[in-house]
Amino acid sequence: MKLVFKLYTLNFKLITDGVYYCRFKARGEANLIIIKDKIIFFFIFKRYILQSKCSDFVAASAQPDAGEHRSEESTHEEHAGHTGHKRKRRQKPPFPHTLHGDFRHHPGFQSKIMEYGRNIVIYLPPGYDLEVDRRYPVLYMHDGQNLFDSATAFNGQEWEFDETAQRAILEGEVEPLIVVGIYNTGEHRIDDYTPTFDHIQKRGGKADLYGQFIVEELKPFVDRRYRTLATPEFTGLGGSSLGGLITLYLGLRYPHIFSRLMIMSPSVWWDHAMILKFVDHLKAKPTTSIWLDIGTREGNITPNLVRKLRDILTHKGWRLNADLKFMEVPGGVHNEKAWGDRVEPALKFLYPAD
Repeated sequence: MKLVFKLYTLNFKLITDGVYYCRFKARGEANLIIIKDKIIFFFIFKRYILQSKCSDFVAASAQPDAGEHRSEESTHEEHAGHTGHKRKRRQKPPFPHTLHGDFRHHPGFQSKIMEYGRNIVIYLPPGYDLEVDRRYPVLYMHDGQNLFDSATAFNGQEWEFDETAQRAILEGEVEPLIVVGIYNTGEHRIDDYTPTFDHIQKRGGKADLYGQFIVEELKPFVDRRYRTLATPEFTGLGGSSLGGLITLYLGLRYPHIFSRLMIMSPSVWWDHAMILKFVDHLKAKPTTSIWLDIGTREGNITPNLVRKLRDILTHKGWRLNADLKFMEVPGGVHNEKAWGDRVEPALKFLYPAD
């Protein structure tokens, strides 16, 4: 389908019922949401989000476009599930399922701490069902829908975390581990993944509740249901963007729970870089191993802030290439493919094979 917006033409494709992914032929991209014939358009450009009304658009032909990709300046938002109305035929996902390996799914995992449930997907390492006496380390990952499956990932671009983990484990380069993918809930993602309320963004600040959910509800469930090594030295936490921010925050708040942190392209800028002050005010350095990375094309501000975070960590006692691995990727951008490309070295650092 094509829409005309002033002098620009954009192509877009259906993501799920009423939600379309759009990209301008010039620059920029967007999500188009159609609810009961009312069009709400969110145009993402240079980190600003502008909302336009239905009157700004002229609908034309309905032709699906070929695959599009997010630019480096787009926001990191995930779409919801693909189920339609009960009386309608279930709509096929716009992208095929691409799961590789052994998975367990826990849809709609409920919480007494959070007001809403979320899906959980769990990757089990090769041989899990054969070696029935063996227990495994665990890595909890935010934005779980983007890790393994094109059918659930943002614009169909998954990290290929399962393919990478399978290969590295079978080649003896990474310790066999369980990976718990925690779905975000779309509209609540920013609030859940941020430690403080940002007065510029006018939202955020539910990270403590989200962390409590993981520590008091999700982790005990995983440890009961699966053969885990439940102690902190075998438990990790990871994520990218705001997921990287929340990983660092919760990892340092709960050093008695998590000892391995995979922090990719963290949103250090949140609330005037509050996370830098949080780290700098640590009274004692925990025995936590940290993977930290950033791409050089992730904006004009964030790379410098991440370098400053690295320097604060080393000042607090972390040692580069010992319990802190820092990677700066020349030309690296802010998207799922970029983070997927870094999974293998991150796993080799945090979960090296014996």
